[in-house]
Amino acid sequence: MFIKPEDKAIGKENFEIAMTLGADKVRGITRREFLAGTIAAGAVSGAGLGAMYFHYGKSVPNPVRVGFIGTGDEGSVLIGAHTPSYLEVKAIADIRPYNIHRAFHGDWSSPNTIGVRPGLMKKYGWSDETEARKHVKVYTDGYDELLDNPDIEAVVIALPLHLHAEAAIKAMRKGKHVLTEKLMGQTVGRCKEMGRVSKEQKKLLATGHQRHYSILYDNAIHTIKNGLLGDLHHIRAQWHRNNLPGNDSWQPNLPADPKLADRLKRTKAKLAELQKEKKPDALEIDRTVKLIAQLEMQIADKALDAAKHGYIAKQIGPGYEYSPIEELIRWRLWQRTGGGLMAELGSHQLDAAGIFCTAVRTDGEKARPLTVNAVGGRHIFPLDRECEDHVYCTYEYPAPEYHPQENPEKKIVVTYSSINGNGFGDYGESVMGTKKTLVLLREQEVTLFENEGTSTKIKVGKNDTLDTTASGGGAAAVGKMAMEMGPISRGYTEEMEHWAWCIRNPD
Repeated sequence: MFIKPEDKAIGKENFEIAMTLGADKVRGITRREFLAGTIAAGAVSGAGLGAMYFHYGKSVPNPVRVGFIGTGDEGSVLIGAHTPSYLEVKAIADIRPYNIHRAFHGDWSSPNTIGVRPGLMKKYGWSDETEARKHVKVYTDGYDELLDNPDIEAVVIALPLHLHAEAAIKAMRKGKHVLTEKLMGQTVGRCKEMGRVSKEQKKLLATGHQRHYSILYDNAIHTIKNGLLGDLHHIRAQWHRNNLPGNDSWQPNLPADPKLADRLKRTKAKLAELQKEKKPDALEIDRTVKLIAQLEMQIADKALDAAKHGYIAKQIGPGYEYSPIEELIRWRLWQRTGGGLMAELGSHQLDAAGIFCTAVRTDGEKARPLTVNAVGGRHIFPLDRECEDHVYCTYEYPAPEYHPQENPEKKIVVTYSSINGNGFGDYGESVMGTKKTLVLLREQEVTLFENEGTSTKIKVGKNDTLDTTASGGGAAAVGKMAMEMGPISRGYTEEMEHWAWCIRNPD
C-alpha cells in the first residue's frame, strides 16, 4: 500500500491519511517510522493496531453482539483478545464447568496463561461472576439455544475441530455471522459446504488464521515485495516442542486423575502457609485463592456426561482405550475429533509460507504448491494417541519465473518439521533470499540477516521484536522507541476487529 503523490499531508494528518490509505511513505515518513508511530498509538489507546495499520474503521457504530461457542484454551484466548468497542460478548456456551469458569475468571495456571486468558470479568471490569452473568447468558447444554437467541448477531466458534463445520453451518442458517477457529473444517468437502452456506445465507464467514492480521508478518511481506531479500528460493519452517510422555500439553490431566487432586491439595497447603506469614503477600494470596477455585472446577468436570454430547469410547490398541471424557478433553490426539500436528500447528506455518510465496508474484494470483512429500510417525510416545508426534514435509512452490516447460526448475522449496521431545529452535519461519534472510520466531520476533552473517534485530517490549528492514543507526533509534511502547498483537485482536467492522460495513 502506497500513498499517491497527489495526496498531501503534514504533521498530525500523516497518520489520518495512513489510516485510510496505508503508508510506505508519507511526506518523509518512512514505513519504519510509521510502524513506530502505529505502535505508540496502540499503546496509548489500549485497542488493537489494525484500525491505524490496516486502515479499517477505528470503531463500529455499535459493537456487534457476539456469542462464544467453546471457551476452552483457544476460546479463552480469543475472549482475552477481543476489543469491547467492536464486539460485545452477550453469551457463552460450553459443556465443561471448567471452561465456563475460565471464561469468566481467567486462567490462573501460570503468569503467562492469565496474561493471554484474562477472562470476561477483567475484560469488562465486572466485580464478580454474579455481576458478569447479568450481562452474559451462559449455555451449558450445547449451543442450539444460543443460536436461537435473537440478541446474538454473530458467533465465535472455538470447538474441537470435528465440530467447526456443523456449528458454523447451523449458525449461518440461524442468521449469525461466523468466525471459526482454524482449521476452517476437518475436510475440504466440509469447507466447501461452509462456503456455499455463507453465500446462500449472505453471512460473513471468517477463519482464524491470525498471521494475516499480524503487523510483523505484514511488514515481512513488504520486505519481500520490496526486494530486500533478493530472489526468494527457500523457506524453512518448524514447530518444535519439548512434550514428552507424561508431560504433554495436548494430554492435560483428566478430572479424576489423582495428580490433579494432589495439585489442589498442595495449592491449599501453600495458601495456608502464605496466610501464616507475618506480612502476608496479598497479591500472592489472591492468585493462590483463584488457582484453588480453578482447580476445583477442573475436577468438577468428572460429573460431566461427555457421551451425552456425542463423545465416544474407543479401543486404539492393545491395552489402551480412551473414554468419552478423554476424547473431549484430549480431542487433538484422536483422528475422529482432531487433525494432528499439521492441523493444529502446521496449518499456521504453511499459511505463512503461502503468504510469503505469494508476495513475490506479480500476477496477483495466490501461490499454491506444485508438489508435497511428507513422512511422520509416533516415534517417542506410547500407544496413547492416534496422531503422529513427528511430521516432516517438503513443498515445492513456483517462483516468479517458473514455467512448467520453459523454466521447470524455478521453484521455492519449503521444508517443515513439527516434532515433540525437543524444543530446540522453538517455532517460526526462516525466509531465505539471495541477498538476505528474514527469520520470524514465535510470531513475536523478526530478525533480518545479511547473508554475510550480520543482523538487524529490533525489540518491541519484553518479548516482541519488530524488523525495521533498515540498517545502521536508524534501526537502533526505532528499537529504543519501540521498547518503551510495549508489545504488539499476534493478530487475534485485529482479526476480530476487522470481522466486526465488516459486519457493520457489508459493502
